[in-house]
Amino acid sequence: MAMQLRERVASLMDRAHGDLAELVAIPSVADARQYPPEECARAARWVVDHFAEVGFTNLGLHETSDGSHAVYGERPGPGPTVLLYAHYDVQPPLDEKEWRTPPFTLTESGGRWYGRGAADCKGNIVMHLTALRALGDDVPAHLKLIVEGSEEQGTGGLEDFVVKHPDLLRADTILVCDTGNAAVGVPAATVTLRGMVNVVVTVEALAGELHSGMFGGAAPDALAALVRILASLRDEAGNTTVSGLDNGQTWSGAPYAPEQFRSDSGLLDGVDLLGSGSISDMIWARPAVTVLGIDCPPVVGSAAAIQPHARARLNLRVPPGTDAVKALDALIAHLHSAAPWGVRVTVTKEALGQPFEARTDGPAYRAFAAAMAEAYGREMTTLGQGGSIPLCNVFADTFPQAEIILMGVEEPTAAIHAPNESVDPREIASLAEAEALFLRKR
Repeated sequence: MAMQLRERVASLMDRAHGDLAELVAIPSVADARQYPPEECARAARWVVDHFAEVGFTNLGLHETSDGSHAVYGERPGPGPTVLLYAHYDVQPPLDEKEWRTPPFTLTESGGRWYGRGAADCKGNIVMHLTALRALGDDVPAHLKLIVEGSEEQGTGGLEDFVVKHPDLLRADTILVCDTGNAAVGVPAATVTLRGMVNVVVTVEALAGELHSGMFGGAAPDALAALVRILASLRDEAGNTTVSGLDNGQTWSGAPYAPEQFRSDSGLLDGVDLLGSGSISDMIWARPAVTVLGIDCPPVVGSAAAIQPHARARLNLRVPPGTDAVKALDALIAHLHSAAPWGVRVTVTKEALGQPFEARTDGPAYRAFAAAMAEAYGREMTTLGQGGSIPLCNVFADTFPQAEIILMGVEEPTAAIHAPNESVDPREIASLAEAEALFLRKR
């Protein structure tokens, strides 16, 4: 039976390629400043049309609080209710000159399929469709579908929608398909997510710019003060050192080999890895601060002047076991205390999301692990995720009895959010088989 299912999935991969090519060709970036909103509308209608073909009814677009539209539908069945999740919006392509292939044209190269959204998260939409086509009418579970349209913007439209429509989305199991495996062919479920805090720190020292020759040496430089503040956020080994935050936690799940991490991250020869813990500790179990951007004069066109003000945008990843609000408070206090020379510091909160830890002791998790092992031919492992998915916390709070399983076609070489994003089609096929096996047993 499993072999028949595998053969059906294999026979559907040309169609999966065609589906993904159509979806990738729609530049569904949910930011009207960069792309027309009509592109997201096109992607949403594509999702509606294609899930109608696999038996979903009551399909429709539901406007959320941020103006985006979520696709919802149902496929009735006698078994437990399983909610399938994905998102149709994508990150902008960033610098198109860095792409080796056109970002919105699905292009095969070296056995992978390249294009923006090929893995994150349109590849998961196609994976759902492939699994359901392979099953045909053999789906005992009661299925619900929710595909959102603003996940990459982090504006919270679907999170608000879940809270306001709990009966519509209530399920026994929620498959959040927006993470991935440890490597191609190495099945995994993500069981923890770091939370996040984004802030903008502004430093002010002078009423205006001053000539560096006439005043330099005694007049405080706001940019230099900002650099000193930012330098205080890490120690010599690269550990994040925000006062009041524990940075010594350890990861108890599958390890992440340093050699693999060097390859996956594109670390340059001779550059050290950061931190005093293992790779898994550093990216899944401990806080990590990143300087996302700095406002200051560019090199070209800069003058011999002391800067009166400067600002930076910071991202702090918050591990499970740490409250994100307390982490925000600690970060703000640290930034103020680290300010030199009496400069004025203002910290503005941009975003906050709590960390998440999934249950792994329920029947759905065990069934999914068995399905993954059968599809991949090896036991499923567990991973953490350095990124944040605030929706998971909303699901957990709204449906405390539901089992939430995070999985997907992404893996370290997929380069999600970066130029040259790609998906390995074997991941679509294997995960579709695993999902089909799981749904057939629910």
